[in-house]
Amino acid sequence: MSNTMYIVRSLDETISQRVESSGAVTSILKCALETGLVDGVVAIKSKNGDRFSGIPVLITKPEDLLETTGSLHCSIPNIARFVKEYLAGGFTQKLAVVGKPCDIRSIIELQKRKQIEIDNLYLIGLNCTGTIKPAIARRIFRDEFNVDSNDVVREDIDGDKLTIYLKNGKSKSLNLLKLEKKGLGRRDNCRRCEIKIPTFADIACGKWGTESEETPSTFIEICSEKGKILVERAIEKKYIKVEKPTRESILLRDETDKIWTDRATEQRAIDFNPIMEMSYSDRLAYWVKEFEKCIKCYGCRDACPICYCETCLLEANRDFLEAGVIPPSSLFPLTRLAHVGDSCVNCGQCQDACPMELPLTKLFTLLNSRLSEVFDYKSGVDLDQGPPLNTANVQELSIDDVFLDVSTLTKRIKK
Repeated sequence: MSNTMYIVRSLDETISQRVESSGAVTSILKCALETGLVDGVVAIKSKNGDRFSGIPVLITKPEDLLETTGSLHCSIPNIARFVKEYLAGGFTQKLAVVGKPCDIRSIIELQKRKQIEIDNLYLIGLNCTGTIKPAIARRIFRDEFNVDSNDVVREDIDGDKLTIYLKNGKSKSLNLLKLEKKGLGRRDNCRRCEIKIPTFADIACGKWGTESEETPSTFIEICSEKGKILVERAIEKKYIKVEKPTRESILLRDETDKIWTDRATEQRAIDFNPIMEMSYSDRLAYWVKEFEKCIKCYGCRDACPICYCETCLLEANRDFLEAGVIPPSSLFPLTRLAHVGDSCVNCGQCQDACPMELPLTKLFTLLNSRLSEVFDYKSGVDLDQGPPLNTANVQELSIDDVFLDVSTLTKRIKK
């Protein structure tokens, strides 16, 4: 289908009076719940009002949606893992899931690995410029903004600026890029992320392209038949009003996306080129040295939304790794890399969970980007394209003989 774009505003007074944005996404979700299109909504809610502790929640009552409005740039909830574990518990009804591009990509990759049945999910993707680790955010608010983090009621990332809004109605802004040069700012994986608009979701929503609107609005792109049903029902039931975006609005959205994508590409070059320019032996030594920090806490495995084996090869009782040895063999991180590296979506959950601060996102994203080049594959954006290391294409299956004569290789090595 040809994607349809709208400028959207809420017609629900209960929502429009409570939110500082347009309330369009909340209104669409409320319509889906109240009209029985979905049985529940998975969204993020701040825990006890703490903006640094956003957690995934399942909402079945429309009035509870108001607790999930607004963006939480300083929380890093694991939405895909929440959905996977919840559905594994036997929940078979229809859900609407709201998430960042990496959250939606994780869900799509889990479907490819037969861990989630996506037919009963409506995926609502949100444009994303990146998130900030809670500890880093508190440090920025305290040392750079000189405010009490408990006084911050909202934050926003727009262009080069990080802006915070305070309880007293005032706001403060700082240059985000300058903060990141100090080692502050967005998470490593976010700074390298090249996918900002989730057009692989059923609908992709964000504020880019609405800057010239007189009232707060949301730019929504309908990307699937399920997305069309979501939006058209909300229009029909008068939860939202829509208008076609102007050509200028579409170009502005595209230009904003390009700016953020170009920055991510530059960051990848900064992070990856020095490693790739090393000799093979130096590169191996670099990673082995990093692996020596590992305390085998299993945090990376348990946080990864793609890891799903019920009986893990890396457990001590499997006789694959020697029990009680710290640091473990390099096989520990490399086995995880081999298992899920082709499906990595650069969500950063593994590195966030690592108490030893191993650069795991750098390792996984670097391998994934190389696999993407070799197999022309981008994780989590095409439901019909299977993970390259888990999937054989038609041409490969038609090969009669896949035997490799190793003796020819050893002869060449001896020469």
